[in-house]
Amino acid sequence: MGDVIDWDLAVRVGSRLAGDGPVVSSAEAADVVAELREDAARSTALVREHTGLDAPENTAPVLVVDRRGWVQANADAFAAALAPLVDRVTSKRMPGPVATAIGSRVTGLEVGGLLGFLGGKVLGQFDPFHEPHGRLLLVAPNIVHVERELGAVPGDFRLWVCLHEETHRVQFTANPWLREHLFAQITALADTMDVASILDDGLKRVSEAIRGRGQTGSLVDLVSSPEQKQILDRVTGMMSLLEGHADVVMDSVGPEVIPSVEAIRRKFDKRRKGVGTLDRLLRRILGLDAKMAQYRDGAKFVRRVVARTGMEQFNAVFAGPDNLPSTAEIHDPDAWIRRVL
Repeated sequence: MGDVIDWDLAVRVGSRLAGDGPVVSSAEAADVVAELREDAARSTALVREHTGLDAPENTAPVLVVDRRGWVQANADAFAAALAPLVDRVTSKRMPGPVATAIGSRVTGLEVGGLLGFLGGKVLGQFDPFHEPHGRLLLVAPNIVHVERELGAVPGDFRLWVCLHEETHRVQFTANPWLREHLFAQITALADTMDVASILDDGLKRVSEAIRGRGQTGSLVDLVSSPEQKQILDRVTGMMSLLEGHADVVMDSVGPEVIPSVEAIRRKFDKRRKGVGTLDRLLRRILGLDAKMAQYRDGAKFVRRVVARTGMEQFNAVFAGPDNLPSTAEIHDPDAWIRRVL
């Protein structure tokens, strides 16, 4: 797999582009790390009490990392997630050693650029592909940067972020089948890949999108066949559910333990829209605009179902793959209720 993507180069480039983050003293950095660890531990019981989902103890660890640590962790996660696709590419194409070396550096630079852009923005993330049960990452410098940018109460903002990310940890560890299901969709997507078509046609359409012509979807949308779109629809429905559920939990639990939660949400949603022309362009091409829609649409779905049926009934969504909402059901919660409940 290292012949296809130079992961070491990707990590070096990504770390350099992400930078170090805000300037803090050693004492302040230590305090931030300690508080985030405490908030993550505190969030476990809060999430369990609100959702009714009970995750086993001592499964997916919680790690407080800097930007370079996040870049390295995601390079590892990408390597695991992309393994089925890379295996397919290498089985279809066997270029010479020189072409392979050049190609791996090019893809390493591309992946590094992506990781560098995201590495300065992501606050936290659950990595479901880390063996054996996943791991939760909290990116300390980014959390400090955003709380300063928003003028938020640091203690309130840090707990708020931890509530969201801990919800993801609980989702996957209380329902281990989610991890296998997600990886199965990635494998199925790889099985449909026509590498030549992607290279010959997909990149042309991506270029047109960047210049403002042709289709206006994300990178994934632009290179997807109808069969792949069906798989992506299942993944989108699943991710909309998980992101929306985490947003609902953090805002529902928030008022009990976070006095300034309403102000944080209002300022944070405004920030999510992007701050500049380049930032907005990159978000569109990378599909981050679609991810923002997942938060919004998924939260509406969760609130509607819980309001109509209660949290216990809603949790039927975690019973197995057949109970996951489709993208259409995310936008029509009553249809999911009729089908599943």
